[in-house]
Amino acid sequence: MPTFFLFFNHRFTPAQEAAAREELGVCRFVPLPPELQKQWSQIPPNLPVLSDYLAPLRHWLASHATPGDYVLIQGDFGATYLMVQFALQHNLIPLYATTRREALEEHQTDGSVKMVHRFRHEIFRKYGV
Repeated sequence: MPTFFLFFNHRFTPAQEAAAREELGVCRFVPLPPELQKQWSQIPPNLPVLSDYLAPLRHWLASHATPGDYVLIQGDFGATYLMVQFALQHNLIPLYATTRREALEEHQTDGSVKMVHRFRHEIFRKYGV
């Protein structure tokens, strides 16, 4: 059964976990170690090149994943692109989560409008298909 690696800036929800188990046959979930999670979540916006910065993340994934494992990759656009390419080169299955967005407008007594957004997990979609 495949493992599901999380390159993700948000909290992985119970609905997402259930979907991965049911739809993808995942048996194990592996988050990034805390130091790599911090690195993934706080990619410096002033770096012109990300290759060296992402090297520890690539190394960790290569040493823990096996071909056919899933990798949920979402975050900085450039870093996501590079990690998706890396996953594909190593016969991993890169995914992203899709959500249904529900918006509610709450009109306030002072004339302002408060927007409340609710996101619900829909599916995991493979990159590149």
